[in-house]
Amino acid sequence: MGMQGFLDFRLFRIGDTSVTVASLVIGVLLLVGSYLLARLARRIVTNRLLARTHISLGARYMLGRFTGYLVFFLGAAAALQTIGIKATTLAAFGAAVGVGIGLGLQDIVKNFVAGVILLMERPIQVGDRIEIDKVTAEVIEIRSRATVLRTNDDVHLIVPNAKFISDTIVNRSYDRPLYRCRAPIAVAHGSDPHAVEEALLEAARLCEGVLPDPPPAVRFRGFGESALNFELLCWTDKMVHRPGALVSTLNFLMDETVRKRGIKLPQTEIHVRGAERLFSSEQNETAARPADARAAAPDREVTR
Repeated sequence: MGMQGFLDFRLFRIGDTSVTVASLVIGVLLLVGSYLLARLARRIVTNRLLARTHISLGARYMLGRFTGYLVFFLGAAAALQTIGIKATTLAAFGAAVGVGIGLGLQDIVKNFVAGVILLMERPIQVGDRIEIDKVTAEVIEIRSRATVLRTNDDVHLIVPNAKFISDTIVNRSYDRPLYRCRAPIAVAHGSDPHAVEEALLEAARLCEGVLPDPPPAVRFRGFGESALNFELLCWTDKMVHRPGALVSTLNFLMDETVRKRGIKLPQTEIHVRGAERLFSSEQNETAARPADARAAAPDREVTR
């Protein structure tokens, strides 16, 4: 059997169409090629065609994803047509598979549909800073089944798409990238509250990344047992993804500005009742012990 005979060898039949080695190889190549072409088309649309426009990163990502899905679907249909699977056959096969999907693949279908909803409605987008299950992370990629998140510790979380549809998600980047941070501070009793306010506002003005509008504000939260409690509130649009670094910078600046004005930070003193009396009795006992010991010890002769 020559090469031509091997390629024309009939493997099986689908309806009236004979599937040969050549048609099967062509179908597989078309399927693999459509997958690679879909990934290439997604990257071109996202990173090149729409990169120079004013469309947001999330919208570009959504359009690139849909373009990739469309290219792969058309390529897969062409590959199936090559081996003799027609549209009517696909419909019948899809109905049969649908029963199995409804029974055993509910989670996969649910997450896929949730992924399509996320791409269309865009409650979260690539680059958004979100909080889910008390974990704050950045959206890196929205896949067909799950979404990839990255925390500040460079830990990647793979979260099923259905969770973003059913649970409550805190999106700090939604609508506009503004974030208000809170930096608490306590000062000693007797400090001038107005001087403390001026010191905290100066720290906000010196901090890079704090917006002048909306302006920073200082709240006098109340009187503690050993301190006066204040809180600095300020807005940022550059440090949305790094709120911890912003609060750390504000803490350094607040410590500098309050010390410059002579404002003291609280110091906690612990007084133990009866400690002085106990300490004096122990000293007297220690001083008396050597004399008593010398008096009670018998005289010993040293012999050589």
